[in-house]
This record gives sequence, structure tokens and C-alpha cells, in this order.
Amino acid sequence: MGDSHDWRPFVYGGFSSCTAEFGTFPIDTTKTRLQIQGQKLDGRFSVVRYNGMFHALSRITREEGVRALYSGIWPALLRQSTYGTIKFGIYYTMKKWIDHPEVEDMMTNIFCGVVAGVVSSAIANPTDVLKVRMQACSTSLQQKSMFECFGDVYRQEGISGLWRGVGPTAQRAAVITAVELPIYDICKHRLIQGNLMDDTVSNHFVSSFISSLGGAIASTPIDVVRVRLMNQRRLKSGVRFGFGMSSDFTLHKSRLYRGTLDCFVQTVRHEGIMALYRGFIPTWLRMGPWNVIFFITYEQLKKLY
Repeated sequence: MGDSHDWRPFVYGGFSSCTAEFGTFPIDTTKTRLQIQGQKLDGRFSVVRYNGMFHALSRITREEGVRALYSGIWPALLRQSTYGTIKFGIYYTMKKWIDHPEVEDMMTNIFCGVVAGVVSSAIANPTDVLKVRMQACSTSLQQKSMFECFGDVYRQEGISGLWRGVGPTAQRAAVITAVELPIYDICKHRLIQGNLMDDTVSNHFVSSFISSLGGAIASTPIDVVRVRLMNQRRLKSGVRFGFGMSSDFTLHKSRLYRGTLDCFVQTVRHEGIMALYRGFIPTWLRMGPWNVIFFITYEQLKKLY
């Protein structure tokens, strides 16, 4: 894989990302539900329906059915087929351009990760908006197909509605990619160099799980802000309201968040600093298996061709 124009990192990255996304999507749904609850809307707080990841999994399954855990899976897979393809393709291709493939330099890896994360997430942002909106729906009556959700966003918010939250999304992707991929590559390299493990599935498992912890710690505050901005709807007329929330506070004539910084400040002011780590456990528990599935699939594909 020494050719700088090699297509394999792009194809392998996209396929591995879709595989990992499908296998861990129910955990992502619980994370989204946990992150959007408890917001202060029109002077009062939204209902806190879930006490944690396992309670959310149980209640969603009991009240809405197992299918609700996969609400938003199609835009999620569409997102990974674009975001995952571009992110991992750019990251590994840039590393080859800058350094020798066998050399693992931390600053080079971080730089490549930031560029790959920002570019890929900005391009794939519309699919992320659709995924969050569909996941946030709490009743079967509110749930819509991907195309219905797309039409709803476009008609009521315009094309800019599909890029809601693109700022924190790009920031989060930059942080995750700049943390997870360098940690994985360097951890795997050091385990091989130290004769602790060979380039095997066991090495890929350990390296990917360690990288997921770093990614979860660094990205969860940005992810909370990102999800809340994506979940709020701004109509063409200027009216904003939460999408998929309960009927008690569906319509809000007041503005919720003016942007990334305002959302960050309001969340800390009204809910405390730990609100920025709401959904941390499902985030890590999803990132761990996601990375394990992704990197093992990716490494096996590299060996096949």
C-alpha cells in the first residue's frame, strides 16, 4: 500500500465504518436521548425521562419497541459511507505523503487527524442532522423515514438546516480523529516494538479500546453541544423549537441557543459542568466496541488485499 494514490484506505475505511456503526447503533440512540434531556426551554427544564444508559435502553425498548433503537440507522450508514470513507482515506493517505508508513510521529498523526476529521465531518453534516433528528423522536407517531425527515428539514428550515451544528461537529470530529487514530497507531506500534504483541487481532483489540477512552474523554463535552444544536430547529420565520421532544414543550418561540459558545455557557449555567459529560458512559461504551469492530475489520481487509 505504498502508492500515495491508493484507493484502499478510502474503501476499507468506509466499509469498516458502516460495519461498526450498525453493530453499535442502539448505544448511540441512548446517548442522543440522554444528551437532549434536561435542557432549559422557555424558562423551565425539559423532562428527564432516563436515569442512565441501561434505563434508557430498557425504557425505549419497552415503550417504543426494538426498532426505535435503530431509528436513524439509514442516515447513519449514509453518513459513515461518506464520513468514514473520507476521514480514514485522508488520514492514512496524508500520513504516507508526510512520513514513511512505518514511522509513527505523534505530531504528524495529530495534524493528519485534524484535517481528516474537519473535512469529512463538514461534508457529511446533513446526514448527521437527519440521524440526530430521527433518534430524538420519542413516539412512533413522531418517527419519520429518512426522506420524510430530509423534506421536513428542507421545507421548514431551508438548506442551511442540514448544516445545523456543523461548527461543533467539525470540532468534535477533529478532536476524536486527532486523539483516537494517533493513539491507536502509536499503541499498536509500541506493542509490536516492545515484543508484547504481534500485529494480531489481540493487538488491534487492545489498541482500539485504549484509543476509544481517550476519544470519549476529549469529545463528550463537544458532542453534548453538537447534539443539542442539531436537535433544535430554526424555522425560516425565525421560530425555534426542539424536534422530537415531548408534547409538553414541543413549540418554543424563544431562541434556545445562538451558537456553540452560547449552548456551552447555557448548559453549564443551568445544569452544571457535569452536564457536558451527560451520556459519557454510553459514549465510551459505544466508542469502545465501535473502534474494536472498525479496526479489526480494517486490519483484516488490509491483509486480504
